[in-house]
Amino acid sequence: MVAGVEASEAAPEERDWSDLMTVCLVEAFSRLDQEDLWRGAMSCCRSWRDAARSRPALFAALDLDPAFESIGADAAEWWTPAFQRRVDAMLRSTATLAAGELREVRIRHCSDDALAFAVNRSPQLSILSIRSSRSVTDRSMLTIASCCPVLTELDISYCYEVSYKSLEAIGQNCPNLIVLKRSIFNWLDSSEHTGIVPADYLKECPQDGDREAITISKYMQKLKHLVLRFAKLSAVGLNSIAEGCKELEVLDLFGCANLTSRGIEQAAANLKNLETLVKPNLYIPRSSFHMERYGHWQLYDERFQTNVFQI
Repeated sequence: MVAGVEASEAAPEERDWSDLMTVCLVEAFSRLDQEDLWRGAMSCCRSWRDAARSRPALFAALDLDPAFESIGADAAEWWTPAFQRRVDAMLRSTATLAAGELREVRIRHCSDDALAFAVNRSPQLSILSIRSSRSVTDRSMLTIASCCPVLTELDISYCYEVSYKSLEAIGQNCPNLIVLKRSIFNWLDSSEHTGIVPADYLKECPQDGDREAITISKYMQKLKHLVLRFAKLSAVGLNSIAEGCKELEVLDLFGCANLTSRGIEQAAANLKNLETLVKPNLYIPRSSFHMERYGHWQLYDERFQTNVFQI
């Protein structure tokens, strides 16, 4: 009797979880979030890593935005070459493991070479967000235009080396694009970025807002969602968008200080499907424009017809 009790209280049999069938492992891995898959499952043992690599669909999306947003603010470290190399390594690895099934990429601070490497292997890519990628240029954007015909969403905010030429190429080759985000940093007051974003990069702020707007209106006429925060476009660019992008449902113009309330209202009247309009909503301190000589900002605006203050 005592022997039986001792036997029943014996330690349970140890199991080697690395011997689980691949199909079971893959099913379990598909329920993990991205961080747990990369840092947990794939780092556990060779058999688990091989099981994950055998299913490209597990790597169909690379979304680093939650990790960036959890910090709550931009960080100077993110703008260093060392950090860019880390992002590049993850992007390259994901594109390789996805084996052509990569559909969504949301990253920041990547390079031209890594981006071109990824999109060349990702014909099914439909969502691409590469905000704050100072090394991305028209070169990789032209690769995107030629390799990603099913692209529906593109975020190139704060990518100052990307020009209107890229917008034209994307518009001509990606007919399904319905979301475009092309914001720039707050150029009216860059103090919030000082010490974080490199000063030389802030000075490279795109100046051809109207040219970009006209390009968008001509080549991206199926857009439903357009974000142009702090863009340097005038009534000319805005009217072009209103005339060319008739299907717009969301238009974000926050910080676009060169636009007037009247101009925005006139443009919005031509957008029959518009549901959400975000206006510049700016307060510009009088001292910022040295108007003591004229005494009142409205007089300044009327005299020189700058429209800067008619927001």
